[in-house]
Amino acid sequence: MGNLLTTVKEVLKGNCELPFSVYTSFKEQKLLNVPITKPILIAVLGGDKELGKDNEIVCHTGEFIFLADSLAINMRNIPKDNEYFALLIEFDFRDFSGLQVNVASKKDYCIGEISATLEGCLQQFVESSLWAPAEVLSLRKREIITLLCHMGHEEILSLLGGPKIKDQLHEMCVQQSSPDLTIDHICEQLAMSESTLRRKLKSEGTSVQEIKDQARLGLGLHLLQTTRDSIGLIAEQCGYQSQSRFTDRFKGRFGLTPSELRKTKMKD
Repeated sequence: MGNLLTTVKEVLKGNCELPFSVYTSFKEQKLLNVPITKPILIAVLGGDKELGKDNEIVCHTGEFIFLADSLAINMRNIPKDNEYFALLIEFDFRDFSGLQVNVASKKDYCIGEISATLEGCLQQFVESSLWAPAEVLSLRKREIITLLCHMGHEEILSLLGGPKIKDQLHEMCVQQSSPDLTIDHICEQLAMSESTLRRKLKSEGTSVQEIKDQARLGLGLHLLQTTRDSIGLIAEQCGYQSQSRFTDRFKGRFGLTPSELRKTKMKD
């Protein structure tokens, strides 16, 4: 684990846009209703991660968990030996396009050990993020999925669903987190009528407003975890006209305020 952890920390010093995220904390974080909008691999490199309503899923240092999308899940990030440290890699549909997807399983996650082989594969992905174009990084992600299957985790293929309307709308909301993102603009971008859009979203178990709220607050959570931007600036980036409005919505969703979350990332 030491080599991968060191590599991730070195790459982070470059302060450039990366195809992965890193979440850290020095105090325990307890988050409710965390949205999982894309299939995601979380490699725990320090501390423990507990998930589920009753913290029934536990991922220790040196283990990974692969989560399906369409989830909103409670999480606890627990520092051990000073720090919680996790590497997060999201997967798009193109990353596994063409792989045979097993739809028989209804499991929402897969958990396992980060073997030396998987650690090496993840390290190569992190290192290549400094120079590789998007097409190469997608192939690297496909390598990770293929390796996990080779290691006996074929069930992850059941977690990789096809592209959905809600995914396109979520991406649009993240990229254009503005009150000006009207239903007319959305329908124009997706080339469909409002009634068709609402019908398709209903069949996927969601709505326009739910996706908007999830995207804005999910972005806020991500920025609080990965940047040092002020809470006021993050509120603005998420499309909120006031920091107090953002704080109220954030606490209503995740169970703590942005300031309380920020304090978990500070050493005593």
